[in-house]
Amino acid sequence: MKKLIFSVIIAVVVMGCKEKTDNKNMDVDSDPLANKENGTPPPPAQVEGDWQVLFDGTNFDAWKRYLEDGVGDAWKIEDGAMVYYPPKERKKGEKYNLVTKEDFTSFVLSIDWKISEGGNSGIFWGVKEVESLSEAYHSGPEIQVLDNEKHPDAKNGPVRQAGALYDMVGPSEDATKPVGEWNTCVITVDHKSNQGNVVLNGTEIASFPVHGEEWEEMISKSKFKGSEHFGKYKTGRIGLQDHGDIVSYRNIKIKTLD
Repeated sequence: MKKLIFSVIIAVVVMGCKEKTDNKNMDVDSDPLANKENGTPPPPAQVEGDWQVLFDGTNFDAWKRYLEDGVGDAWKIEDGAMVYYPPKERKKGEKYNLVTKEDFTSFVLSIDWKISEGGNSGIFWGVKEVESLSEAYHSGPEIQVLDNEKHPDAKNGPVRQAGALYDMVGPSEDATKPVGEWNTCVITVDHKSNQGNVVLNGTEIASFPVHGEEWEEMISKSKFKGSEHFGKYKTGRIGLQDHGDIVSYRNIKIKTLD
C-alpha cells in the first residue's frame, strides 16, 4: 500500500510540473507583433538588414532644408508620405529643397514618388551645401521627376523626361505610371565600379558612369558646362527638389555600397 501511495504522489507531482511547463510555453508567442493586441505595437524599424530607412512615414528626422535648419511648413506628412506644397507667397529666391543630414558616397537608393498634374521635381545625389550655391542642383546631379504628358520640359527631349539623368542621359523608354499613381525608383551610384543606373517601376531605363572622362564629357554637353561644382563631389547629400509643384515621396531607404 505504501508503494502505491508513493507512486500516486510521484504521478501527481510530474503532472503538475508538466502543466506549469505547458502554461509557460503558451505564454511565449512566436509572432513578434503579437503585442499589438494589448495596444503596444513595436516601434518601426530604422534599419532593414543592410537598408537604412531615410523616411518611414512618421517624421523628418533624417532631413533638413538645403542651407537651412529644420524642414519648414511647406513639407507635410500625409498618409505615410512626405508631400511638398509650394507656398502661395514666398520671398524672392526662397526655396524648400530638402537634403539628408548625412552624406553618402556609393549607394542604392529606393524611393517612391508621385507627381502632381503638370508637375516637376527631382532626386539629387552628391549635393554639397555651399553658401554661394543657392540651389541643390548647382552641385548635385538629378534624376528627373516629371509629368511627361503635361509638363513642357518633357517636350525638350528624353534627357528632360522622367527618369532621366537630367540633361545628360535620357530614359530608354517611358516607364512612368499615370499622374496620381506611385512610381518606384531605384537609383544606383557606385563610384568604385564607376557605374550608375536608374530602375523605374522594375525597368532599367538609364545607365551611365558617375565620374571620370566620360562623366566630364557628358557635363560639357549639358546646361551644366563650365560649372565649378556640378557633379564634382563623390560624397554628398541626397536631395529632393522644390520646383514649385506639388510632389510626394515615401518609402525612402538607402543601402551603402562598400
